[in-house]
Amino acid sequence: MTRENAPLYSVVVPVYRSERSLSVLCKEVLQVFADLSLPVEMILVDDCSPDASWKVMKELHAGDERIRIVRLARNFGQHNALMCGFAHVRGDYILTMDDDLQHPPTEIPKLIEAMNEQEDCDVVIGAYISKQHNWIRRQGTRAMHWFSATVLETDKKLQLTSFRLIRRYIIDEMTRISMEKPRIGRLLVELSGHIINVPVVHEERKYGRSGYSFFRLVKDFFTNIISTSAVPLKLVSMLGFCSATLSFFLGIYYLYRFFFVGISVPGWTTLIVVSLFHFGVLLFSMGVVGEYLIRILKEGKQMPQYIIRDKEL
Repeated sequence: MTRENAPLYSVVVPVYRSERSLSVLCKEVLQVFADLSLPVEMILVDDCSPDASWKVMKELHAGDERIRIVRLARNFGQHNALMCGFAHVRGDYILTMDDDLQHPPTEIPKLIEAMNEQEDCDVVIGAYISKQHNWIRRQGTRAMHWFSATVLETDKKLQLTSFRLIRRYIIDEMTRISMEKPRIGRLLVELSGHIINVPVVHEERKYGRSGYSFFRLVKDFFTNIISTSAVPLKLVSMLGFCSATLSFFLGIYYLYRFFFVGISVPGWTTLIVVSLFHFGVLLFSMGVVGEYLIRILKEGKQMPQYIIRDKEL
């Protein structure tokens, strides 16, 4: 395949507090694609970084037209910044990576090779051979992986990281989804069943420190649960139906005792049965409302009814 007809690759990088690493990152990424003789563009999205990242981005853009830059009005978060970048890509394949050089650009060929070797693959995700995050970040990642595998029923062997190569048609479908707090990994799992992992090196952070504190990880964990699933609503729904059923049988039990065993306190049976009836109706109603909210949540995400990967008509 010659350079002229080679597919274009778009590298999307969310930027936050990375003024010292951006120049090195762009230089190394562009060199990797030059060595592969593949055309590339880079979309840098400044997520309202408080340092001089935007100034550095402007200098990089002025020096190389392949580097395109976007600046957000406020800090929306990594996933929202990626969605912004996806809306501006022109490539056939989209690569996402972090801005702190923990994803070595020299590992990019592994993702490209895996994608080329498996034509039925839609997404290649780099699986870290050894994670170099701090202890708190690793525990947060493990907790989210457990939740995804156990509650959301994703493949337990599939490692979701932010170092990934995605086919364009998946990105096009993803940009049509309207969510306030999108989660890229979960959306990929919902949109495609053709996702593989490739072992990659994960470097130590060379500049600054991670912005993921313990409280940030806890917040993101609950955001992931609420944004990517209806599990809390399902629990409320199940609780409502179970409680309503229990109230019904308890009402029958106390009526049986009133007529066949006897209860010494006058009016006690009537009070209990009426209370159980009303609580049962209330909890049953909560269950019904929960089911409707689950459906509204799913409709609000505007997920496509189906996605055609390829066809021959």
